[in-house]
Amino acid sequence: MAEKLVPALALQADELSRHYRVGRGMWRAPATVRALNGVSFTLPPRRTLAVVGESGCGKSTLARVLTLIEPPSGGALQLDGVDIASADEATRRRLRRRVQMVFQNPFASLNPRKSIAAALAEPLINFDDLGAAERSERVQQMLQRVGLRPEHAQRYPHMFSGGQRQRVAIARAMMPGPATVVADEPTSALDVSIQAQILNLFMDLQDETGTAYVFVSHNLSVVQHVAHEVLVMYLGAAVEQGPKDAVLGQPLHPYTQALLGAVPVLHAAQRRTRVPLVGELPSPLAPPAGCSFHTRCPWVQPRCREEAPVLRDVGGRRVACHVVQA
Repeated sequence: MAEKLVPALALQADELSRHYRVGRGMWRAPATVRALNGVSFTLPPRRTLAVVGESGCGKSTLARVLTLIEPPSGGALQLDGVDIASADEATRRRLRRRVQMVFQNPFASLNPRKSIAAALAEPLINFDDLGAAERSERVQQMLQRVGLRPEHAQRYPHMFSGGQRQRVAIARAMMPGPATVVADEPTSALDVSIQAQILNLFMDLQDETGTAYVFVSHNLSVVQHVAHEVLVMYLGAAVEQGPKDAVLGQPLHPYTQALLGAVPVLHAAQRRTRVPLVGELPSPLAPPAGCSFHTRCPWVQPRCREEAPVLRDVGGRRVACHVVQA
């Protein structure tokens, strides 16, 4: 295979936002849903950023913006040093190969009418000027790298197990040689034993190719296994962000503490003190004033209801909370 280009920085997001206009009926003005609201991070090669949070916190919206499926409403997203938000269509097409996605459901993400060989060759047809023989060789090499046999190339998605289909999906994402792969809950639909195999495959490919990962997950046990950095999101914004050992080992934000306290643990000595959360996730159509978490926070103070906290450096990570002290 051709040598993979590894940039100094795989991906950089600065105050990245994605807003949607939502109709509310004939006699009411449209509302704005701030699904993603000012998220920033840098991602070097060979590193994994895990994005965690409840359903509705903006994880999947972030994944769609990072993979250029949807344009950002504000902020900057840089691939290979180029700001995607201000790039023309030709530049965006050229850079699209540099960030690929692995979806949650491998069966839904593969075309049932295409053989595995055709599915893996498609990125090469779109992004490279290769002959049929060279494409076929690249497909066979990639199948071997993800643990599949040569005869699998002529089979169709329905002929595989869930774990094998996810291997195919990973192979397709890796075909154009991306700098970054965004994985949106890639193991949640698989058996536990198969999850471990897929996670190990991700890590082996990262060691081999230098690819950076953005790993979207609600499973903190999976995050503990694969991540280098953790980004905790709540209602479209980051509330805690930093190295895995700091964020998961000694969480400071009450929301992060609540997430970790809810993880099932067999041994009593390893269980964390549960932080009680009152109420439901607020509607993104009408987010609360001040800190977006104050309606459920056990530490809420008057300041929290009036002033939105900003991310600041505390204890080796960044935390958005008025109560947490440096």
